[in-house]
Amino acid sequence: MESLKVYILIANRMYNDGIRSALGLAVENHYGYPVIFNGEFPQFSNYMKENIGWIMDMEGQVYSCGADAPEESYDAELEENLIAPIDLKELGEAMREADFIIPYGLSKQTNEPPPACAE
Repeated sequence: MESLKVYILIANRMYNDGIRSALGLAVENHYGYPVIFNGEFPQFSNYMKENIGWIMDMEGQVYSCGADAPEESYDAELEENLIAPIDLKELGEAMREADFIIPYGLSKQTNEPPPACAE
């Protein structure tokens, strides 16, 4: 079976499990490229950093389009940021080589979520 290139477009921090979906693709011998739009970054726990690190180990990459990656995404051991910046034009060029493009989750809502769901 041929390896697939899959871009997962994440536009809302509530759907940061798109990063785990890319990791699942990598485990199945595919290339996953989650793209976080407009600064909608997940909370960077050690768990999330490990997931992103594993994606990188399996020749994938997590990108940020429209905002600089936060300081929390910097890995001191690797001495680099785990999230690579990409502008919209570069992303468009890269997605031309993609086998699948997955718009993941919903865009940001106009109404505030209840406090229990806000994180």
